Amino acid sequence: MTGNGETGVSEIKDSTEDFEEALARAQDDEYVLRLYVAGMSPKSMQAIANIKRICEEHLPGKYHLEIIDIYQYPIFAKDGQIVAAPTLVKELPPPLRKLIGSMENTERVLLGMDLKSRSDKK
Repeated sequence: MTGNGETGVSEIKDSTEDFEEALARAQDDEYVLRLYVAGMSPKSMQAIANIKRICEEHLPGKYHLEIIDIYQYPIFAKDGQIVAAPTLVKELPPPLRKLIGSMENTERVLLGMDLKSRSDKK
């Protein structure tokens, strides 16, 4: 050891650069979404159409949407702690978010998925 502290400074610089690179990558991350529906009811179909439209308009090519019918796969509802359907779960990027309803209010969905802040109102 040299005792001049250079190693510590180098480690801090490297971790800062790593953090900045990770942050830049996070902004380009794919959104991982799960939409839990209860059968193919009109409300479920509306939620599916709405979230697909919102994703195509605001996240083209940057999302993965999985649709889960809790009637066919009730274990997924239990594991995901889903208490109502339709429910949209944004798993990635963090933080995890859950939105309940038909997803017809685009502004509410964008706010819930952190794609728009409350200060971005038009």
